[in-house]
Amino acid sequence: MDGLLFAFVPTILFMVVVAPLWIFLHYRSKHRERTALSDDERLELERLTQTVGRMGDRIKTLEAILDAETPGWRKRDGAQ
Repeated sequence: MDGLLFAFVPTILFMVVVAPLWIFLHYRSKHRERTALSDDERLELERLTQTVGRMGDRIKTLEAILDAETPGWRKRDGAQ
């Protein structure tokens, strides 16, 4: 009887404390793996970020040219 009780208590403690925590941490790590960017996605994001920076510079240059050549273009076209 004491041997059965000796094995029963740790089993219950494992099932109540350790197993739920283990399952929770396992599925949390699986979720993080799914939501993380792959290497290809990360490279594509960096490439797009660089492209956006270059396009922003081009837009600023074009707006400066338009401001110099056509001073009221923003108000006339309804922009800003």
